[in-house]
Amino acid sequence: MPTRQALDIARQQGVDLVEISPNAQPPVCRIIDYSKFLYQQKKRAKEMKQKQVKVEVKEIRFGPQTDDHDYQFKLKHAKEFLEEGNKVRAYVFFRGRSILFKEQGEVLLLRFANDLEEYGKVEQLPKLEGKKMFLFLAPKKAATAKKSQQKLDRERREAESREANKLQGASSAITDIDVETPANGGLFANIKGGEELLKKLQDSNEE
Repeated sequence: MPTRQALDIARQQGVDLVEISPNAQPPVCRIIDYSKFLYQQKKRAKEMKQKQVKVEVKEIRFGPQTDDHDYQFKLKHAKEFLEEGNKVRAYVFFRGRSILFKEQGEVLLLRFANDLEEYGKVEQLPKLEGKKMFLFLAPKKAATAKKSQQKLDRERREAESREANKLQGASSAITDIDVETPANGGLFANIKGGEELLKKLQDSNEE
């Protein structure tokens, strides 16, 4: 319809005529409450922002001669960071003359990247910047909700309890078997080597 007619309709309804698609032929407009429209747009943008996963960059620091225990400790933390969907920036810091061991630092970072192959992908190979050599890793999978330690412990205890109940049930079944001698027509009477099996069971029960 003509623009003037659309404006008249908007005024009659006490709302606004808002251009939605200016590049369309003819342009597309809507008769809406513009302030309400802006509020809904802001609300939608806020909801989308809340749904986005916040990616943080976690730092892992090494020395050029980090021992294996310290290395494993930091490797464990890096796995947790990547599983949570965060990036990892690992670096080796060279103090004074330790810069002579820069090749050793590079080997350490490459080993670190290799050990995390299942959890992250390399975004930047080891690169020396001043007294620091950096390695950047990004998570392979999208962030997943991490189970609390209490939940993990509870699930482990439940699994151990189920396993213990199974073993107890199997033990009771063996104890309740009528282990009569073959001469009296017991369970092992017609089994080849039944006497030997019977003796083992009896010895086990006596223990």
